[in-house]
Amino acid sequence: MRGLRYLTLLTCALACVATPVLAGHPTGQPGAASKTAGPDGTAATREKALLGLQRDLVSVLALRVDALPLLGAALYARPLLNQPKFATFHVLIERAAHADDAGAAVSWVRLADCDAKADACPNSGALDQLVTQAPDNAAVWLLKLGDDTRKMKPEAARADLAKAAAAKLYDDYTGISLKALADSVSMLPPPADTIDPAHAAGAMGVKQVLVFGLASTQPQPGLQVTAKLCENASGDASIKADCLNLGKILEWGSSPLGRSLGLHLREVLADDPVQQQDAKHARLNLIWQVQSFAQLSARAQGDAALSQHLLLLATSGGTEMSLLLAALRDNNIPTDAPADWKPQRSE
Repeated sequence: MRGLRYLTLLTCALACVATPVLAGHPTGQPGAASKTAGPDGTAATREKALLGLQRDLVSVLALRVDALPLLGAALYARPLLNQPKFATFHVLIERAAHADDAGAAVSWVRLADCDAKADACPNSGALDQLVTQAPDNAAVWLLKLGDDTRKMKPEAARADLAKAAAAKLYDDYTGISLKALADSVSMLPPPADTIDPAHAAGAMGVKQVLVFGLASTQPQPGLQVTAKLCENASGDASIKADCLNLGKILEWGSSPLGRSLGLHLREVLADDPVQQQDAKHARLNLIWQVQSFAQLSARAQGDAALSQHLLLLATSGGTEMSLLLAALRDNNIPTDAPADWKPQRSE
């Protein structure tokens, strides 16, 4: 299915943003760090130091009472194992959710506070709260669509699609998570053992990998489920109309993945061949933008000033898509693909 293939291609490209030059972000699991050796010649030392830095950041941020620092603490804590109770992802995201200034972005991350083994994901309380907090956000209804599809509730999923199509925007709140992480990453200097001497960006590069790597674990709505539903809608005029309306919202949404699906829906469902071709061309440009940003992020590991600039963009609080485009323009990288360019496909 073409929609799923292009979503997979973009997902792979975005994963490269989180792991430039094999500098994998910590996941709290043994062996999850980069295979690149640390200053003493072992990758294990670098992994241990990175996880230690995360734990220290969590401890400092856990003293705060406002939502954004607590959100950052929760994101830093989420991959960590054997945390003291006050510094676990669950406790921190609950504290963030009860802060006076908490918003939908906190509820979105709280979706991940669930037990996947018990088939209890996403967090149902967080999903219910999002429906109340952000009813005009198509991403919320696509989350619900995915959940209702998983629970084999086709009528509810159809209603979710209609509400998504009538929404005003699409936002998966990655931009706010990036801001929460980037605002706090400089509170503590990265220990020497976190720095790979092969990467000239040094401590700034460590901060960049940590921030963008952890933000990449943001919960995602049911884009693939939506693609399947819409691609099978050729014989149903009402579903087709909703999918086309949804596509328009997604095209101007916060994330490259959402925009990719929106363009795909226009390409396969629009009746006008000109619109189909325009969507196809725009989707090619989008893949170019994502892959160019991945390459820029990898290059930043050898350039402290570039790493610092990417972190500065992350503190802006914009969307993932606006950050990506700003980074390309600031580095004189065109946002349109060259005429003869072909996407790089993962093996």
